[in-house]
Parts: sequence; C-alpha cells; structure tokens
Amino acid sequence: MNKKQILRWVGMAVTSCLLPITISLITPTPSVAQSNVSLLVSAAASMKDALTEIKPIYEQSKSNVNIRYNFGASGALQQQIEQGAPSDIFVSAAKKQMDALEQKNLLLPGSLTNIASNRLVLIVPKNTTNLNSFFDLTDGKIKRIAVGEPRSVPAGQYADQVLKKLGIFDQVKSKLVLANNVRQVLAAVESGNADAGLVYATDAKISNQVKVVVAADERYHSAIIYPMAVLKRSKNIPVAQEFAKFLSSSQAKAVLKKYGFIVN
Repeated sequence: MNKKQILRWVGMAVTSCLLPITISLITPTPSVAQSNVSLLVSAAASMKDALTEIKPIYEQSKSNVNIRYNFGASGALQQQIEQGAPSDIFVSAAKKQMDALEQKNLLLPGSLTNIASNRLVLIVPKNTTNLNSFFDLTDGKIKRIAVGEPRSVPAGQYADQVLKKLGIFDQVKSKLVLANNVRQVLAAVESGNADAGLVYATDAKISNQVKVVVAADERYHSAIIYPMAVLKRSKNIPVAQEFAKFLSSSQAKAVLKKYGFIVN
C-alpha cells in the first residue's frame, strides 16, 4: 500500500467515525415528555359526586395529570389552607370562606370565579308523612333536626339564617343535631337518626332514602354559590390554572348540572 492509499484509507476511517456525531448534531432531539403532575383540590363535601365524575374525564386528555381531592366542610378546609396544608385549588360552598383566604392574600390573583350555585332544602326519611313545612319542625313529635355546624359548614350557616328568618329558631334550637359536614346531615336523616335535616338540593338528589319536603325561600338566606380559586402557594400553578379552567367548561358544567347544581 503506497502513501497515497494509506492517507485515503485514514481519511475514510475518520469520516465514518465523525458521521454519527454529525448526524446527531443536526437531527433535532424529540421534545421531552412533560413529567407527571399531581394536583390536590380541596372542595366542599357537597361537590364530592360531581367532582369525582369529572376527574376521569379530565385525566383522559391529560394523562400526565393526577387529580386528588380533599373533601370536607368549607370552613375546615379554609382553616387547613390558612395553617399551611398543601393544596392547589379550593372550591368552597360559600363566599365567606373564600373571602377570608383572599383577605389573607392566599389566592392567586385573577383566578377567583364562581362555578355553580345550589338550593337549600328540608328533607325527611322517605316514609315520613307528618312533616310538610318548616313550621312543622316545632311539633313535639319532631325530636332531632340535623344541620351543619354553622361555624364551619356553609349549609349549617344557611340553615341557621332560614330558621331565624322564619322565627322558629328558638323553638327548635334544642332539637338541632350538629354535623361536621352536609353529607353527615344527609346520612343522619337516611339512617333515621334525625327526623329531618337541612341539606343542599344536590345532596337530596343522590339519595333514594330521603324526600324533599320544601326548598327554602332564597330570600331567607345568603346566596348559595360555589367560588373556586387557585392557591398562590401551589407548586403547579400553570397546571392548576388549566384544571380550574376545565371546571368552568361546558363538559364540567354538564356533569354539575346532572347532579343538580345550577350553572350558567
């Protein structure tokens, strides 16, 4: 092999070694898949069934997002958030609790919106026949009336307002059985541990063990609205904003309406 042939062979060898490097430099690398994100939504207990159904609908199109819920009384959730408990989104059953968080600068500016409203109703066990109005709650035959604890449960606050507006609060006060959330009120009436209870229309709708006696006149209590906001301390604000936006979408509204919520 002469000198010229040796140089040609060396050149070809070098070229073959550099070719993969060159190709890798000019070929665009595929975009890195977005890592999995877990969102924690703190929501009023009355929203449990609707939000549980909404979760898989959203996750079908957002496979990297896992929605987790923390359901409870709005007042209790508010206190948890104020005390630093992790949460990305808050859905309250009343304006009062959301306003408290806003005053403490815990909400992401511009994220607060109302997603639904509701009605307060008087319920009794399905086979009850001797109770036809709020005023019948004063009857001596009615021993136990389940309501939410008014300091932390919005449904209890609304119940308190209605009973006082009707002028029967003092007469029924000793009969009131206080529950930690509105679903406990429903359970008490379903089991017969309470002769009557005040819950949201949406709670009554999911049970075949109770019946609605009457809906409270909306003039007798504060407006029952469900405000929602992204929390400022969320570590996944863009993703939380996306899910919050979805909760106001036509798809989510259809589910909320199915469970009896009033949506615009």
